[in-house]
Amino acid sequence: MSHPPRIGPLLAEALAQLAPSLPLLLELGARFTDAGHEIALVGGPVRDAFLGRASLDLDLTTSALPEDSEQILSGWGDTTWDMGREFGTIGARKGSTIVEVTTYRADAYDGESRKPVVAFGDSLLGDLVRRDFTVNAMALRLPDLEFVDPHEGLTDLAARRLRTPGTPEISFADDPLRMMRAARFAAQLGVQVAPEVRSAMSAMANSLSIVSAERIRDEFSKLMLADDPVPGLRLLVETGLAQVMLPELPALQLETDEHHRHKDVYEHSLTVLRQAIELEGKPGSEPEQVPGPDLMLRLAALLHDIGKPATRRFEPGGGVSFHHHEVVGAKMTAKRLRALRYDKDTIKGVSRLVELHLRFHGYGSGEWTDSAVRRYITDAGPLLQRLHRLTRADCTTRNRRKAELLRRTYDSLEERIAVLCEQEELAKVRPELDGNEIGAVLGIAPGPLVGRAYKYLLSVRLDQGVLGKEAATAVLQQWWSQQPESGATDQR
Repeated sequence: MSHPPRIGPLLAEALAQLAPSLPLLLELGARFTDAGHEIALVGGPVRDAFLGRASLDLDLTTSALPEDSEQILSGWGDTTWDMGREFGTIGARKGSTIVEVTTYRADAYDGESRKPVVAFGDSLLGDLVRRDFTVNAMALRLPDLEFVDPHEGLTDLAARRLRTPGTPEISFADDPLRMMRAARFAAQLGVQVAPEVRSAMSAMANSLSIVSAERIRDEFSKLMLADDPVPGLRLLVETGLAQVMLPELPALQLETDEHHRHKDVYEHSLTVLRQAIELEGKPGSEPEQVPGPDLMLRLAALLHDIGKPATRRFEPGGGVSFHHHEVVGAKMTAKRLRALRYDKDTIKGVSRLVELHLRFHGYGSGEWTDSAVRRYITDAGPLLQRLHRLTRADCTTRNRRKAELLRRTYDSLEERIAVLCEQEELAKVRPELDGNEIGAVLGIAPGPLVGRAYKYLLSVRLDQGVLGKEAATAVLQQWWSQQPESGATDQR
């Protein structure tokens, strides 16, 4: 049994962490109490203050109804906005500080709806018991800074333990997304879920299906952007939650045959994710350093082999193959990310990285032609720096000599890429004749034929480098003479 931590010194440290925001919080607290309402800082900012972490959010809970909160905030902040009046939340900004004030409430699902049903509560203690986890059910009353912790959240925080204020079954029935949030906190905070919480997650995993894809996506993204997402991902798989929202992940747990003729694809994928994170640049670094945390790179690292279960074949002689798993995996990735309502750029980028992740392995010992290197660059396009990192992270062999050979070979490829990019500005590569010039040379009007000719000249440019306009014109005319449309009269 954990002993309660000494509150006094810890509270002093937490208040010191909150010091930059305290004057505004105290002022706001006085305004609410002067108007006859209660208000308290609650949840994440209180938890993070005790962890010694800065919190970007200042979440407050109050006895005031939304219209009362809006009136008080309007007289205090530079601007206010309705963040969800039906949920009781009003936002305000004063200077660079943003606060969200929510009326005491109770969220619950009716068991079938994808949206929570909201009822306003009437006390701080009633509000806290409905919070997701005890570490988020701590509050600081304003303006007197009384610490309120009815469910021993500080004790749990010190023990790195995740419990629910009430029974986990009731908590997860109120909002099944809280089960995913438990996995996210396992990743973000390094906490261990209590046995009863894990049991409830396993028993209630299927109820996650009533939560909207958008909410699941947002929670999953937060998990993936944690310093180490792997503990959270393992929890999703072990409790069955991943089977509901990302079934391709547990499907990677392929049974290995008695001769261990292929790697554990699930463990390999988690290792690749961790290694990709290690290769991210520091936050705020230049784009070519892929500043972390980078969601696109991390999703690609996790999903790069999801095509393997569908393509696994046991070959004569005892081998195992996964032919074209990168192509199959790219399609599976796009389908899953669409189901999770990711934006088009993320879907396109992640699936393209999955499709390209094996391309390097055709490089062998460096015998690619300049043409092949150009195609590698242009096929990757703006994803090139992420592809570099994904490819390097995909080496998980324990054979040091093999790993070193792969590293040196990829170093060589990157050096060739750098030289070609500098010589030819491949990021801006275009055919040496534009659409108007192509039309003039061939005597055709703008349309699909010009597009086809443009693509052909682009492939020539990639294969042969810079030819000059005269030579490019001759190549175009030679190509055109072999096209069935070339016998047509001038169409303009």
